[in-house]
Amino acid sequence: MREVGQNEKNLAPRGLWVRGGIAVLALAAAVSGCASPGGHEARPAAGPQQLQAPAARALDSYAAKLRAAHAARVAAARRWNLARVPLTAPPPPVHKPRITARKGFEVQDQEELDLPPVFTTIPTRQKVVFLTIDDGSEKDPEFLRMMSDLKIPYTAFLTDKEIKDDYGYFRTMQGEGHTLNNHTLTHPYLPGLSYEEQKREICGMQAVMKKQFGRAPTVLRPPFGNYNQDTLRAARSCGIKYAPIWDEEVFVDHWEYREDDQDLHPGDIVLTHFRGRADWGGKGTMIDDMRRFLNKVTAEGYAVARLEDYL
Repeated sequence: MREVGQNEKNLAPRGLWVRGGIAVLALAAAVSGCASPGGHEARPAAGPQQLQAPAARALDSYAAKLRAAHAARVAAARRWNLARVPLTAPPPPVHKPRITARKGFEVQDQEELDLPPVFTTIPTRQKVVFLTIDDGSEKDPEFLRMMSDLKIPYTAFLTDKEIKDDYGYFRTMQGEGHTLNNHTLTHPYLPGLSYEEQKREICGMQAVMKKQFGRAPTVLRPPFGNYNQDTLRAARSCGIKYAPIWDEEVFVDHWEYREDDQDLHPGDIVLTHFRGRADWGGKGTMIDDMRRFLNKVTAEGYAVARLEDYL
């Protein structure tokens, strides 16, 4: 450490006194509202002024909101009997990833015809997965409450044959911020149909979605994950841009995996179905299905993100 010389020792008190005097004068001027030499009130200098106290209050308010949101999430996880509190997804990417057809899932002339890509995973390094739910046959109000309480995003792929008895259920879902997408009119095996028949299935569902939910989606999941070139050509003609399928499927009592490692990966699309206790042989409800899904992804360090935020 450098030693302080005698001259520096002598100067230090004087410097401190000068600075202290200036500070005292400034404080006195501020308190008394002193006037300028011309007798006018002194005004602050032009330019942006720092407002430290309001900024601090804003930060405190934001922190309080975060604490309240976390407390609500903890309470919801306890209410729905989850093993852990679900993780919160990161903000959506500023630059959307480029989505291409998964290797081996392309059809002839995929790029030349600019056909909707079929894919099972979103390219991202973030530990997020995407929950997608197919068809719409089970309309459990407890499911809506659970996902609303927990603030878990999901995408529904709807089939008109399964939802036409209660469009209102899915309007409620849409009103809570979840995206509704196309899963055809009647859920057929599309490659077994002609081009025109496939187009009727896809475009017909687009018309239903527009009428019942206010918009025709740009995302289609072909039933059973089966498709051919005609499927993607018909989909493109109906306004479809993407055709995601899935990398894992969750059931009420087990998971199934597409990959040999039998594990989750960043960006994986997970499939489940709108099913009730009768559909699953009495083994559980959609609540049990969601509990299995959330417990696993949370335990492995994944958050659930909104698929459309990455498209």
